[in-house]
Amino acid sequence: MKKTTKYIIGIVIVLLIVVAGYFSFAHGGSAKSRTVTIGIMSGTKQDDKIWDTVSKTAKDKYQINLKFKKFTDYTQPNKALANGDVNLNAFQHYAFLHDWNKANKGSLVPIGKTFITPIRIYSKKIHNLKDIKKGGSIAVPNDATNESRALILLQTAGLIKLNPKDSVYGLKSITSNPKNLKIKELDASQTARALSDVDAAVINTNFAQTAGLNYKSAIYVEPVNKDSKQWINVIVANKKDQNKKIYKDVVKAYQTAATKKIMHQEYGTAQLPAG
Repeated sequence: MKKTTKYIIGIVIVLLIVVAGYFSFAHGGSAKSRTVTIGIMSGTKQDDKIWDTVSKTAKDKYQINLKFKKFTDYTQPNKALANGDVNLNAFQHYAFLHDWNKANKGSLVPIGKTFITPIRIYSKKIHNLKDIKKGGSIAVPNDATNESRALILLQTAGLIKLNPKDSVYGLKSITSNPKNLKIKELDASQTARALSDVDAAVINTNFAQTAGLNYKSAIYVEPVNKDSKQWINVIVANKKDQNKKIYKDVVKAYQTAATKKIMHQEYGTAQLPAG
């Protein structure tokens, strides 16, 4: 009886190990294999709260551990993704991604929408763009897509006119500049710091928030309309990974009512859910 009992116990133990191994594999294997590293910009406490909410949803609903690698300028996250240093990134809009792929012969693809942030013009010297004097100065981001966006914004505000034949706008695209404005091209992360040296600056919302600027203090806001799709921010993957279920689940973890709620609490209308 003792031998039989030991035999039965041995079989039960083996079966338990096999079953445990099966379910571990079926649910994605080890904790390491269920970890996704996302490249994001070094942001604000507001951004951290949003990603904390996404992380909780990913962990509770999809058993995915999210880790983050933070970058300080827009040139870094796509390189990190292409090199395999991160699994996904979430910092750019469609237009930026398109131009980066074109310039770098890349194959990064959007796998889910996150939000859209109307770009704004700020100033410490004037309260209305109409008050900007002839020969005044305006700082704009110097990367191709954000500069193009900034110049479109200045055109919408009635300060300049652009060559409609151009697909991406730079300073050479300006065909009319009645006030002879001096447009200074700066790294996007430096536009907020330049406010003391220029009459106005076009500043991306994340950098405005980092600099402690209240979005309500902006003197001009980009309109959100049917033409705004190119400015929607996205979660991005390498093309070979675009259909991986674990990455699709990360997108689902972002696109929730909980994320929208915390985004509204932290940003109001400065940042609008797009997913």
